[in-house]
Amino acid sequence: MSVRDELYEYINENFLYLQPDLELTDEDRFLELGVIDSTGVVELVGEVEERYGITVEDNEITEENFGSLAGLVRFVASKRPAAV
Repeated sequence: MSVRDELYEYINENFLYLQPDLELTDEDRFLELGVIDSTGVVELVGEVEERYGITVEDNEITEENFGSLAGLVRFVASKRPAAV
């Protein structure tokens, strides 16, 4: 399973259950759509660190890196190039 598919599955199972009719695309902004709030971002950071064995620095927790599925995939790839 690709990084994108793994992260989509995680987001779908943990955040989208409240919005079952939402078809999330890779570029959709999580905060704008109400998919994730600030607590959700913290959960997502923890999941990314644990799942991919990377360390996320405070200054890396940005809208660009954690605001969309595409951003997450790019971020993980930048931290672990062989992961994607």
